[in-house]
Amino acid sequence: MILLDTHIWLNWVILGEDALPAGIREAVAGAEQLGVSAISCFEVTLLARRGRVLLSCEPEEWLQKALAPSGVECLPITCEIARRAVELPEHHRDPADRLIIATALHYSAKLASVDSLIGQYTELSNALLSS
Repeated sequence: MILLDTHIWLNWVILGEDALPAGIREAVAGAEQLGVSAISCFEVTLLARRGRVLLSCEPEEWLQKALAPSGVECLPITCEIARRAVELPEHHRDPADRLIIATALHYSAKLASVDSLIGQYTELSNALLSS
């Protein structure tokens, strides 16, 4: 499974696969399973509400279209994932990104992200897709 961080997921859905870095684009094209953390749905909705991203429709409809038809599964935030996010090193203070990292670790998924802070997590040393 490849877990898409919020930035990658938004760019892929809104701008298309050409907006992704080449390595991530190839990995996504060949992936058997794609996922996003439920926190990414929160982030997309919040970004739209604050006017930081323009969606083609209301967030509820956008999320429905961006998930099932594209084959992206929304993964829940479990108690285990929440606990693991808190126990991660303090490289990243953004709770959403920490939950995304913990979700990738929980599912033993590759994480697609271009966030340089995420690259500091040695826990993701063999699981980070960044280019």
